[in-house]
Amino acid sequence: MRNEKIPVVAVFDVGKTNKKLFLFDMDYRVVFERSARFTETIDEDGDPCENIDSLRLSVFDSLSEVFNNPKFELRAINFASYGASLVYIDENGKPLTPLYNYLKVYPEHLKREFYMKYGGEEAFAVKTASPVLGSLNSGMQLYRLKKERPSLFEDVHSILHLPQYLSFLLTGKAYTEKTSLGCHTNLWDFQKQDYHDWVSVEGISEKLAPVVPANHVSPAIFPGKQYEVGVGLHDSSSALIPYLISFREPFVLLSTGTWCISLNPFNQAALTVNELTNDVLCYMQYEGKQVKASRLFSGYAYEQQTKRLAKHFGVDILMFREVVYSPHVIAKLTQKGEEFSIDAPAALKFEDKPLQQYNDVNEAYHDLMLDLVRQQFIATGLVLKGSNVNRIFVDGGFSKNSVFMHLLAEAFPDQEVYAAHMPQATAIGAALAIHNSWNEKPMPNDIISLKLYTPAKTKF
Repeated sequence: MRNEKIPVVAVFDVGKTNKKLFLFDMDYRVVFERSARFTETIDEDGDPCENIDSLRLSVFDSLSEVFNNPKFELRAINFASYGASLVYIDENGKPLTPLYNYLKVYPEHLKREFYMKYGGEEAFAVKTASPVLGSLNSGMQLYRLKKERPSLFEDVHSILHLPQYLSFLLTGKAYTEKTSLGCHTNLWDFQKQDYHDWVSVEGISEKLAPVVPANHVSPAIFPGKQYEVGVGLHDSSSALIPYLISFREPFVLLSTGTWCISLNPFNQAALTVNELTNDVLCYMQYEGKQVKASRLFSGYAYEQQTKRLAKHFGVDILMFREVVYSPHVIAKLTQKGEEFSIDAPAALKFEDKPLQQYNDVNEAYHDLMLDLVRQQFIATGLVLKGSNVNRIFVDGGFSKNSVFMHLLAEAFPDQEVYAAHMPQATAIGAALAIHNSWNEKPMPNDIISLKLYTPAKTKF
């Protein structure tokens, strides 16, 4: 008897560092995985940037490998990638510029000119739900291109966000999708739910591709059997999709990695000036609704400080994966049982504390985590405010950290705090967005496993 091929959806999960391809079966189990890293190239100013040629070739090479694998029947493809990155293509679909890095320094004179012309930083940021972030506001990259290289800008036929460019490679269809559009771009006016006026004033709107919903698919033109291609999604918004499908009661998702992002899809209140100054912004979920979000650079801080601890105490950095939460150590650190308020600012951030003051590495590590959770309490509290949420789901690296999770439960005693485990949430979200285009089975409701953390009985 001949073995039947496994029907699969392919998802390219394109991060800044790692580029991954996953194949999921109809129950959303990973049946194939491939990972790649590319050496960065430089733009015309000598600044580092993504090698878009390597990325394009990797997509084609990976698909050829899948087509040649007799185990799989490829039914659909989708993409999820980091945001704030634009590809400018000519009428033949060829990129006209490098894929500029969103950390590229933005010219101060252009920033001043732009915000003076369009109502000032504060008022503009409130409308677009985008803190002033320089090149991280991808619309500012557009403005810069038009001002600094006007003749090249004239040759631009379509402006595509990175996920939609990857989709374009396989379909030849140029589209815009709202999760990318709503990712602190300075392009979208959240108050009127349309492009901000500056987009048409500057003559940019005619170069922007038509907006389509997140579940939009197009037939592929890449050689191979017939299959559908999704339009691609912004990665943080894609990671939210499995939770929105699985849970109907309001929640906040704390997505942890290099950045720890608190995402509240149930907070529809307009951004305030105070929130914007505290790095709160809005994303857009796959159904087009606002997602209020706050960001912390906690994963990066954790990495730097654990290196510092390992060096000072002469331990292997891998030991920190095994540290078990000790309420007694926390009690000692928080003034030995005296009343402790998580929102009280610490006198010093952990990075500024001398390590000689700690008795051992375990005590120092607990104080590092206490400092990170203090900051997280404030950041997550900003998006919780004004919404009827009583559950916090934590995914990513810190969800596996015993000390972080116990402290977070202590910090939010009125919330149910869960560690959520779902491998490859971003990629699964992109697959779920086009579920009806390739999968006859009903949407799954058991792909996320949860572990509840409750406040310790030990009083701080």
